[in-house]
Amino acid sequence: MDAARALFLSRGYAATTIEAISERSDVPQATVYRLFASKLGILEALLDVSVAGDDQGLTLQDRPQIAAIFAEPDPKKLLAGLVGISVAINTRSAGIYSILVSAAGSDPDALELHGNYMSMRDQGQGLIATVLARAGALRAGMKERDAADLLHALMSPDLYRLLVNDRGWTPRRYERWLTDALVSQLLLPATTE
Repeated sequence: MDAARALFLSRGYAATTIEAISERSDVPQATVYRLFASKLGILEALLDVSVAGDDQGLTLQDRPQIAAIFAEPDPKKLLAGLVGISVAINTRSAGIYSILVSAAGSDPDALELHGNYMSMRDQGQGLIATVLARAGALRAGMKERDAADLLHALMSPDLYRLLVNDRGWTPRRYERWLTDALVSQLLLPATTE
């Protein structure tokens, strides 16, 4: 996976072959195919590990730290905890996500993988909006769907890339800004004091 990551980042997804990954990793091609089935399988594994932070095979929703954040009764602390997780994910996965977006432009299977990734993001961010709505924490007039849309846009890996990679913000600065932005956009003023 390390060899594939390096080659995808230096050559691009389309120009990287299983043969090159095999040579760079000193792993026979047959073994690479047995482990990952395809180049897309390697990209998917890289994305999974980058998002999760490890290879335990647990979804984000099944991780104890996520459950603890969702159990937080203070909406501001809940958002801050989730932003922290989001920033950590974006920090780990920014390069791989860029590869996926690039690959999705020319590879229908990569496009499907990107769609699946976005769908998982939508589900997670929709759950945040649902939890806030059920707690009565959303601003007056804020619909749950609108809250989910704001979460989707502001927690986007694309916005992270624009501010951190392109504009030079530190991940910590981005995390503080994003927490403040979500709190001010989503929560009742009384919950921000």
